[in-house]
Amino acid sequence: MDHRIVNKIIMRINKLGRSSVFTPKDFLDLTSHETTRKILSRLAEEGKIRRLLRGVYDYPAFSRILNAPANPDPDAIAHAIARNHGWTIVPTGETALNILGLSTQVPAQMQYFSDGPTKKYAWKGGTLVLKHRTNKETTKLSPKTALMVQALKNLGEAHIDDTVLETLRSKVDARDRTRAVEEARYATSWVYEIIKRLAKIVQAPDA
Repeated sequence: MDHRIVNKIIMRINKLGRSSVFTPKDFLDLTSHETTRKILSRLAEEGKIRRLLRGVYDYPAFSRILNAPANPDPDAIAHAIARNHGWTIVPTGETALNILGLSTQVPAQMQYFSDGPTKKYAWKGGTLVLKHRTNKETTKLSPKTALMVQALKNLGEAHIDDTVLETLRSKVDARDRTRAVEEARYATSWVYEIIKRLAKIVQAPDA
């Protein structure tokens, strides 16, 4: 096996950083899929990376609390799978709320809308469900806009208060908030009004 290619893959993994999740397709610009697959498999056997699912690996962080490798990042797993298949995914329900910090409850399973087939993935300590769905609220939107739309819909209009808006302020930067006003015009009307309200609230301090 070409050690130069091995070193290049290791260097990229190091650059991606701890908790990153990847598949062989993330290295196709360096070598063939089969060669990458073999290299990742060997690195996993050597304990340098961790195999989570068939063809899906992570570079685990270390948990001082557990005194062991930390649990993998479910959202990173979802996006690695989506990249691998060329799917577009959008977190939904409790998953969207958790990612945006609007809920401290960790979902029993991470759920996403996907323009790919409905699929379920399970690894030690976690479950991921991709639900096939394409509509105006999940397609042709930037990831942050789609995430905000799904989170707001799951909360419900009656539960949107200043605390929610302040949390969104801290999680979504000014550029993404402005983009959301442009992109979310075809979302449910009350969701769009909340997004416009959020943009108005946060634009003045950012000026």
